[in-house]
Amino acid sequence: MNAALNDIVDFIKVIPPFNLLNVEDCHLIAMRTSIGYYRNETLFNEYKNDHKKEPQEKQVLLYIVKKGVLAYYDNAGELQGKFSEGDLCTVLCGEICSELHNEKPAPSREQAPVGLRAEEDCLLYAIDFNELKVLLSEHPKALQFLLQTAPQRLKNTMGAITESALIASSLTNAPITDYYNSPAITITTQASIQDAAKYMTEKGVSCLVIMANKQPVGIVTDKDIRRRCVAEGLNTQQTVTDIMTANMATIDINLCGHDALALMISQRIHHLPVTKHGTLIGMLTATDLMNQQGHHAVNLSSVIHKASSVEALVELSSMLPKLQVSMAKLGASADYLGKNISALTMAFTIRLIELAELKLGSAPVGYAWLCAGSQARQEQLVYSDQDNALIIDDSATPQQEAWFEAFAHFICDGLAACGYIYCPGNIMATNPQWRQKKRVWQSYFNDWVIKPDPQALLNSSVFFDLATVHGDIQLLQDVRRNMLQQTQQNTLFQAHLSRNALLQKPPLGFFRDFVLIHDGKNKKGLDLKHNGLAPIINLARIYALAEGIEDVNTIMRLRLAAGTPSLSRTESANLIDAFELLGMLRVEHQAKQLTNGEEADSYLLPKEISRLEREHLKDAFKVIKAMQNYRQMV
Repeated sequence: MNAALNDIVDFIKVIPPFNLLNVEDCHLIAMRTSIGYYRNETLFNEYKNDHKKEPQEKQVLLYIVKKGVLAYYDNAGELQGKFSEGDLCTVLCGEICSELHNEKPAPSREQAPVGLRAEEDCLLYAIDFNELKVLLSEHPKALQFLLQTAPQRLKNTMGAITESALIASSLTNAPITDYYNSPAITITTQASIQDAAKYMTEKGVSCLVIMANKQPVGIVTDKDIRRRCVAEGLNTQQTVTDIMTANMATIDINLCGHDALALMISQRIHHLPVTKHGTLIGMLTATDLMNQQGHHAVNLSSVIHKASSVEALVELSSMLPKLQVSMAKLGASADYLGKNISALTMAFTIRLIELAELKLGSAPVGYAWLCAGSQARQEQLVYSDQDNALIIDDSATPQQEAWFEAFAHFICDGLAACGYIYCPGNIMATNPQWRQKKRVWQSYFNDWVIKPDPQALLNSSVFFDLATVHGDIQLLQDVRRNMLQQTQQNTLFQAHLSRNALLQKPPLGFFRDFVLIHDGKNKKGLDLKHNGLAPIINLARIYALAEGIEDVNTIMRLRLAAGTPSLSRTESANLIDAFELLGMLRVEHQAKQLTNGEEADSYLLPKEISRLEREHLKDAFKVIKAMQNYRQMV
């Protein structure tokens, strides 16, 4: 191998997806790779004509930047991204990829890049994309990386992360007795598929063990009913044995979580019957293993509700960072972790409310203590700002309203002592503006929808995400349902809210060790919360308001909006994948900070993540940007 080929191999073997190949395969690619020097401001054509090829045939090149900078623009002249040392430039290969997937470009969703230009003197490696496909034909993962669209890559990435989460469990040495449920729910071989489905629903389980002569002969899961019955058009009166898995794997009760994980992974199963001396005694699921760490949250919640003072609550709140780190190491998803942390924040708040009423006496009239923002959406991580409000029954007198003022100060001060800092924007029940009677709250929402000025839109983005922590839930339900009736009918308000929400844009990608933003400038780091998660949260809120969806959790909003005029099922799934990826990276980032005794934030430096994680993030940004572009056109 000569020096030039050695240089190419050494350079590309660490770049995804070539890092999946061995040195010999990289050498074959290097032999087909040409080296080119290009001056600053050189424009690149969509394809090059090769005199060795037929006149009609296109030679589409994939570029790898060795030195210098390439930038590409859409047909409106807007910067779409930049490529620097070690980046793959595949933007000219899009037509081939679309043809392979039998897809046609969707200009209404995303403008295709049409301009590629050198912005510094460049040294580029180039390889014919069609030849590269042949070279990678025996390496499907590497080939898929190049051929798949951003949403497809993102879907595969999140699927793999979900499956591998079990491997990351920190509880694998615990005995099976810590996890399994007993008894296992069973059904006979004579039962029909419909009987099995009804029985699963009645018992609230996702699988049944099939019994014959008091012995287990197979297992059927809810997935089996979907795939082997419904999808295949089977008659539901056929016996359940027609769709069961025979010769099912089992695990002995004397083994540990590690053994269960290994068996589940090797057999690609999520349900494992537990036996003792060969006799069926229970059922263990992948969810049981993953959720076991959440039992610590349940235990902590129980202790919180027994705390006798604010000081006791402050001491308990110091456990939250350790809990978040522990759950992150277990492999819990950001969604699952956020729901647990949010539930604990509610537990602290409810106990403070109970302590306040012990000190001040019972509430004189009905009320609803509300949380807003990430806590209401059940997406909170440790020590977020507190965002809260109070709805008071319309019958309250001025003297009774004074009781609620003291009540609000006790709770907000208590939350601050527990680490939930006062809201910098003063969105708290201690602010008289957000401690009002029900009819005042209804007038607030009416005014915001009818007159969507900048302040109204800002208030909308906060107070359209509300949840009742304690008190009369009907108070908020009445206000919300009245509001949703108006937002569904008011297309002008929806347009204003969309325009305001879309101001928060994801970055274009990464440029060297910086984050590339829309004006071509670079930022030192990526704000995962405001530049990644917030655009998706905003989109989900818009879809919910347009479709009258009451749920405020982002993933649930996207799921409930799927298949409506606002959002297709595919687009919903793409946004959920992007949201989960960004949330996962945020959770991992904070776990490292908390472990090191640092204050948790959402600010990720590009140099802290791998090349592959950068590619995954760029896929997420593309999904968000495509949906924002489409929303602007609606």
